[in-house]
Amino acid sequence: MHFETRAIHAGQEPEPAYGAVSVPIYQTSTYAQDEVGGHKGYEYARTGNPTRTALQDAVASLEDGYGALCFSSGMAAESTFFYLLEQGAHVVVGDDVYGGTYRLVARVLAPAMGLEFDTVDLTDLEATRKAIRDETRVVWVETPTNPLLKIVDIAAVAELAHEAGALCVVDNTFASPYLQRPISLGADAVIHSATKYLGGHSDVVGGVIVTTTTEMHERLAFLQNAAGAVPGPLDCFLVLRGLKTLAVRMEAHCRNAGLVAEYLAAHPRVKRVYYPGLPDHPGHGLAASQMTGYGGMVSLELETPEEAMKVCAGTRLFFLAESLGGVESLIEHPATMTHASVAGSPLEVPANLVRLSVGIEHPDDLIEDLAQALS
Repeated sequence: MHFETRAIHAGQEPEPAYGAVSVPIYQTSTYAQDEVGGHKGYEYARTGNPTRTALQDAVASLEDGYGALCFSSGMAAESTFFYLLEQGAHVVVGDDVYGGTYRLVARVLAPAMGLEFDTVDLTDLEATRKAIRDETRVVWVETPTNPLLKIVDIAAVAELAHEAGALCVVDNTFASPYLQRPISLGADAVIHSATKYLGGHSDVVGGVIVTTTTEMHERLAFLQNAAGAVPGPLDCFLVLRGLKTLAVRMEAHCRNAGLVAEYLAAHPRVKRVYYPGLPDHPGHGLAASQMTGYGGMVSLELETPEEAMKVCAGTRLFFLAESLGGVESLIEHPATMTHASVAGSPLEVPANLVRLSVGIEHPDDLIEDLAQALS
C-alpha cells in the first residue's frame, strides 16, 4: 500500500459503533469493566487510549517500524528513550544536534544518571568511529540537522554503531517519514517531534518513538506507562488529522523551500545558504540518495548578527516564532531562540544565522516578503 494511502487508512478503520470515518476523541480517563480484569482492551488512559492507539499504528506503518509509542512532547519521547540506558552509559550525539536534546543530555541526564557523552561531526565517519567506545550504547543522529542542515549517512553510521553493539537512533523530525525512512537504512529506532511536520498545523505538541523489535517496544511501553508523559486524546486526534495530508504538504514545503533557497543563494546580502537541495551543499548527493525530497527547512547567514536580527524582525508573512513544520512560514534567530541552550558550548550556533521553516503559501509571496526584509 502506498504512503499516501497508509497515511489516511493505517490504524484508522471506521469506528464500529456508528461508522465515524474519523477516529473519535476518546475523552475518558478510565474504562468500565464487566468484572475484575474483564475490560475491552483498555483499563486506564495513561496506559492506553483508542485514539492514541490509532495514531501509534499509523506512524509505525509510515516509518516501516515494528510499533510506535506516543508522548506528550518530542522531549518527553527523548527522555523516555534514554531511560533504556543504564547508569554510566555512553552516548554519541552530533555536534549540530537540537539545543533541547543537548540540554537534556548535558544538563539533566549527565548529572542525574552519570550519563557520559561526546559530540562529533557525524558526517565525518572516521571521527564518528573514534568517538564510539566500548561503553557506547546509543549513537544519536539528526539528519537533516537542526539548524545547519547537515546530511548524515544513516546506513554508514548505523553500521558503525552496530559494530560496537550500540543502537543507532534517528531523529527524523525535519524529514518526516514521507521524505526519509531511517529504519530501512539500518536505524534501530526513530524519534519525532510530532509537533512539527506530523501535526503540521502549529496547534498540537507531541512526540513519537518508532520501535523495531518486540523487546524494545515492550520495554518502552512499560516506561511510557510508568513515567507517564503521554499525550491526551485530542492531541492524538490532531496529529492523526495532520498525517492525512502529510504527503501533499511535504511536496509543497519542498517545492517552496527549494525556490526560497535559490533566491537567497543569489541575493547579495546573504553570506551563505544551508539547504541540501542546492547542488553546492556538501550533503546534496547523499540527501538525493537517502531522501525523496530535500525538506522545508532553510538556514542562511547574514554578514552580521545585527543584520540577522533585523531580517528576523522585518518579515510579514514569515512569523517570528520558534518551532517549525506548520503550514505557515516561520523565521527565527537560533542563537537566541531555539538554540539558546547551547550558548557557550561546543554546539554554539553562529549569531548571524537565521532559520526558516518554509510553509505552503504561494512561493512568490514568500520570496517577496524576504526581499523586502533584506532590502
